[in-house]
Amino acid sequence: MSNTELTGRRIIVTGGASGMGASLVRELPKRGARVFSLDLNAQAGAAVATAVGAVGFAAVNVADETSVVAAVNEACSQLGGLDVLIHAAGIAPSSPAEATSLALWEQVFAINATGTFLMNRAVFPHLKAKGGSIINFASAAGVVGLPNKAAYSAAKGAVLAWTRTVAQEWAAHNIRVNAIAPAIWTPMYDKTRTEMTPEQLAAHDAFMARMVPLGGKLGDMVEDFVPVLAFLASPGARFMTGQIFAIDGGTLMVR
Repeated sequence: MSNTELTGRRIIVTGGASGMGASLVRELPKRGARVFSLDLNAQAGAAVATAVGAVGFAAVNVADETSVVAAVNEACSQLGGLDVLIHAAGIAPSSPAEATSLALWEQVFAINATGTFLMNRAVFPHLKAKGGSIINFASAAGVVGLPNKAAYSAAKGAVLAWTRTVAQEWAAHNIRVNAIAPAIWTPMYDKTRTEMTPEQLAAHDAFMARMVPLGGKLGDMVEDFVPVLAFLASPGARFMTGQIFAIDGGTLMVR
C-alpha cells in the first residue's frame, strides 16, 4: 500500500453537513478512509453521512466542552480508534471592526478558536499512544487580515498560533498538527455571487482574476481541495508539522 493512500485510516471530520467538510465526508471514503462526521446541523449532517456510507454521524457544538468530548468519544468508539482529525467547522460573519459587538466577537471566537482548542484537546488522548494527524482550518484572513471580518481574522490568527504551539508540544507523541488556508468555491460562495448585481459580480471576478495567479478564481473542492487534505491525512505527510498549507491558487504564498 502506498504511504499516500488512506485505506483503513480512521478520520473524524467536523463541519460535515455542508461546504468543504461535506465534500471531505463524501470523497475521503472513496480513497479507502473510514470517516465519522460531526456537525451542529444534525439533520443535514446525518443525511450526508448516510448517503455516502460514512461510519457514522454525531451532532456536536464545538464551542461546548461536554458536547465535544461526548462526540469525539462516540466517533472513536465507532471507528475503533483514531488516526486523523480534520477540523473544518467554523463561521465567518461580516462586520466592520468599529461596529463589531462584543457578542459577535465572543461568538466567533467561541466557535472558531475555542472550538479548535476543544476539538484538538479532545482527540489528544486517542492519538497519544500511536500518533496521528490533526488538520485545522485557518484562513488567509488570519495571516494578512481581511477587511469587514476583524473578529474572524483575529480568531483564525489564534488558530494558527495554537496550531504551531501544539505541533511543537505534541511532536513527542508523533502527533502532527498542521493548518490549511483554503480559497475554495463552495455553495455558500455561489449564494454570495447570486446576491451581487451584474456590475458588482463583474468587478469581483476582475479582482479575483488579478488576485489568484492560477486560474483567476476560487479552487474546485474535488479537484483542488480534497487531494491536499487526503495527502495531509496520509502517512506520506509524516514529516510535516506546524505548517500552513495555502490551497488558494497562489494568492497567499505563505513564507
